[in-house]
Amino acid sequence: MPIPGTPSRAELVDHLVRTRIAGDVATPRENNLSHYRKLSNGDRNFWLGLELGDRWTDEQDVLAVMAERCGVNDDPEYRHGQDTIDPELTVDALDRMASRLRKAAAGQQRVLFATGHPGGLLDVHRATAAALRAAGCEIVVIPEGLQTDEGYVMQFADVAVLEQGATLWHTHSGEPMRAILAGLEREGRPLPDLVVADHGWAGFAGQQGIDSMGYADSNDPALFLAESEGTLQVAIPLDDHVTSPRHYDPMTAYLLDAADLV
Repeated sequence: MPIPGTPSRAELVDHLVRTRIAGDVATPRENNLSHYRKLSNGDRNFWLGLELGDRWTDEQDVLAVMAERCGVNDDPEYRHGQDTIDPELTVDALDRMASRLRKAAAGQQRVLFATGHPGGLLDVHRATAAALRAAGCEIVVIPEGLQTDEGYVMQFADVAVLEQGATLWHTHSGEPMRAILAGLEREGRPLPDLVVADHGWAGFAGQQGIDSMGYADSNDPALFLAESEGTLQVAIPLDDHVTSPRHYDPMTAYLLDAADLV
């Protein structure tokens, strides 16, 4: 069960490893390398709303960034078996995210939350949105009637999600974020000062020059590449869909405490 209250850094690191949010994660090495290869071969399904051009055509360059920023094994000859996310890197990234959230609260900025992983991260985003609203931020309300080829773009508990057939949908696409930003412009409303999201929601926003932060798994390298290039402010490495969403609660508590939002 999740540890109660707000954990110390050491307690959070231990919790991340025990619940496999970090440490020895469920995503196998061969899946990681397959995704790195597809991204480097130009498969835009793995670009997560970003425009990577021809800058990441070498799979080994992608692996090097993932080893540095996520903590996967850096040996290119290691092709099969267990892979890892470094929990210390996870907490370092949470600290960077907390610093940007603190700035948002101080400036009472407009913040948009979105997730392509509602089964895992919806409540992380919801709790962060509630804390920022309490601090005086405007949580962006998305326009109504938005739709992409995958489904309807809606907002649930202050978090933008994709809905299909009365079900919240998992998506890597940047198109839902494109629809939101275009909808805001059509209505003459200002764009967000900050986007807190994951997958293509975070990538597309960052590509448009909006301050953007995103959670990302070890098999989703695009956001880490974007962070390395400065397109994304922060990419937080973690397994984005562990067995119980409640396992993320201590991480959220740590984040909000570090951001002075408790």
